[in-house]
Amino acid sequence: VQLQASGGGLVQAGGSLRLSCAASGRTLVGSTAAWFRQAPGKEREFVGAMTWRGTSTYGADSVKGRFTISRDNAKNTVYLQMNNLKPEDTAVYYCAATPRTYYITSEGVYNSWGQGTQVTVSS
Repeated sequence: VQLQASGGGLVQAGGSLRLSCAASGRTLVGSTAAWFRQAPGKEREFVGAMTWRGTSTYGADSVKGRFTISRDNAKNTVYLQMNNLKPEDTAVYYCAATPRTYYITSEGVYNSWGQGTQVTVSS
């Protein structure tokens, strides 16, 4: 499956963005879809994931309560709603997909990746 991430941009602290990840070539039904992010000089980190049944898991405590993952299987698209953005959320955000429903916080289980979309939060 090919993934195309979009929706990034420049936003002031406290603002919101919604990232989209559109899949093509194969349906996302049956797959776990996730978002990762990589800030400059840092390793890529798990943001959150949602199984095809709708069970969501989030990564760092810093995003819990502010970020929400959702998916529209009819549109073959996964979303990441980000509210109350902070400068430390600045990163390239990647979407990914895997047929697995376990170890989904590990990037190693994902076999499809989008190209990344830049999110910059100014203070």
